Amino acid sequence: MSAIAGNATPLTGALVNGLVGVLPRTKAPAVTTSDTEIVNAIRDAALVAGDEILRIYHSDFEVRAKGDASPVTDADERAEVIILKVLADVTPDIPVVAEESASAGIIPSNLGSEFWLVDPLDGTREFVERNDEFTVNIALVRGGIPTIGVVYAPVLKRMYGANGPGDAWIEQDNGPRTPITVRPAPNEGLTVVVSRHHMDQSTEDFLKDFKVKDQKPAGSSLKFCLVAEGAADLYPRFGPTCEWDTAAGDAVVRGAGGTVTNLHGEPLLYGRPPFKNPGFVVRGNL
Repeated sequence: MSAIAGNATPLTGALVNGLVGVLPRTKAPAVTTSDTEIVNAIRDAALVAGDEILRIYHSDFEVRAKGDASPVTDADERAEVIILKVLADVTPDIPVVAEESASAGIIPSNLGSEFWLVDPLDGTREFVERNDEFTVNIALVRGGIPTIGVVYAPVLKRMYGANGPGDAWIEQDNGPRTPITVRPAPNEGLTVVVSRHHMDQSTEDFLKDFKVKDQKPAGSSLKFCLVAEGAADLYPRFGPTCEWDTAAGDAVVRGAGGTVTNLHGEPLLYGRPPFKNPGFVVRGNL
């Protein structure tokens, strides 16, 4: 792996053309596409994008810097092309806000009430550090709320998904779907998920009001998913995030019976350019 090399460039036609062999085959869009079909399509897209990410992960990849100094690699860009192709085939009339396209200034002018949020490689720092905790995030937002989404961890071969309230699940090693739900708060104290890179004084002060048994560091949207599957109870975040970072994990938490709120206790809402989140709190059954 090389050191950070110059500034990132927008997605190019050459890059798109180079992906023809790895793009998943998708059927032509029907007049209507059910939510179940949509979930299955984005689940498959995440798997293919994850395979491409892993191919680059196991190579001597280059790290570049975007305009905001955050890192980006070929894996981010190539995974995004794969996902955008699938979304264009399955839901051609639904606009998409995707991280690398947005960084290049490509943002739909009118989102409407329904749009996609895509982070093709959430946890690029985890990817660069090779700690395996990075994910592919795809979420469909309706009325400002993520309702359908998948979070896929390629190295862990773990897929989380949701198709609305009461329908959240996990697949391990491409196996059968197992339903997941948040857990009631344990009497002995809460397990709190914290960021590997963004632990701060605000988080420490917030946690003083809770009986905490354990803190569990994690990367990317896996923090949301640990709460959703009942492996943790609480995830506060005061540092900066973008909507594409959180939407898919948010959908999984809500599908599993948890909540994602701003610091005033109101549901976290999406679709507000420039797509920056306020501080938020992810809760299980507290």
